[in-house]
Amino acid sequence: MANQKRKFLFQLNHPAHYHLFKNSIDELENRGHEILITIKEKDILKKLVSGRNYIQISKGKGYRKKNIGSILSSLFLRNQELLKVARKFKPDMMIGTSPEIGQIRYLVGSPAIFFGEDDVNLSPIMYLGALSCYPLFSRIVSPTGVNNSIWNRKTSFYHGYQKLAYLHPNRFTPDRSKVHIAENKKFFLLRFASLAAYHDLNASGINDHIARDLIDKLRQHGEVLISAERPLPEDLEPYRFQGNLQDIHHYMYYAHLYIGDSQSMAVEASMLGTPNIRYSDFVGKITVLEDLEHRYGLTKGIHTDHREQLFVYLDGLLQETDLVEKQKEKRKQLLKEKIDVTGFMLWFFENYPEGVKELKNNPDLQKQFLLQH
Repeated sequence: MANQKRKFLFQLNHPAHYHLFKNSIDELENRGHEILITIKEKDILKKLVSGRNYIQISKGKGYRKKNIGSILSSLFLRNQELLKVARKFKPDMMIGTSPEIGQIRYLVGSPAIFFGEDDVNLSPIMYLGALSCYPLFSRIVSPTGVNNSIWNRKTSFYHGYQKLAYLHPNRFTPDRSKVHIAENKKFFLLRFASLAAYHDLNASGINDHIARDLIDKLRQHGEVLISAERPLPEDLEPYRFQGNLQDIHHYMYYAHLYIGDSQSMAVEASMLGTPNIRYSDFVGKITVLEDLEHRYGLTKGIHTDHREQLFVYLDGLLQETDLVEKQKEKRKQLLKEKIDVTGFMLWFFENYPEGVKELKNNPDLQKQFLLQH
């Protein structure tokens, strides 16, 4: 229970996973719990966890190849390394957003808690991925409304979104001094994802031609910054974001508009009340983003089949004089209904497993994690 000191292993494969759990890790350490972080071989992750108790797990050979065979091969190798680490640490609980902890759970003898907000029927590869690991997790934790298919019965649902674990006002305060653009100048943030994750197989987004057309239009109204996971052609490279990547959410909060093919950053922009457009094959398929678009009006999805619609909609936004102000008001409505996810996580971790039944019988206990006005 809450007063019992425990050992928690957090398994992180991506910088987004670090942001999801960083506040929980800090607070658990402050409460006297012992923490070990395992990370996938990635320079950004190493920088983020610098100074913490962490161990690096290699990617495995062929990781960057965009095919199922290389993904499965690298997963097997990571599992072997993670198993050695977990057996030595002997955690009371393993926590993460990737399959590995579920796949080694029985060999370690610790419960494995999976945090996911993607619907498992998003694509055939997503469903196959869930089929291979969801049965192995002790518990799945997801936002209310997410479709975990036959695994809904082993899911604990909460009234929030993963990004509110670090972008809720209780956890994040925007700082204009960290944004190195004149306050009287509009700026626009573009994001081009690599689309190399296993659930992105065969997905498309913003190509170089569309990027150039967006920049030509936006630079007439302000400065353009590109955050890109993929290489950029020479003529687009001058627009690449040169600031501190750890300050990206401050830039996002103060941006006049975000446009990208990253689902994750569209959710982040919505959490911050920043007007945003996501141009993606996944429009209409992801519960969290559909909720944000149709219930709160905090994002706009345009499918890649409708290129002209992207620019027509963008023209409309650029003509609005109170665009940002209206979006910040919509965010206020969201925050009246959605919880501080880090606060919920801490309660869940410290009260597991008894808290699972308590939450199921009384979902309203989450109201204690609503923003206090």
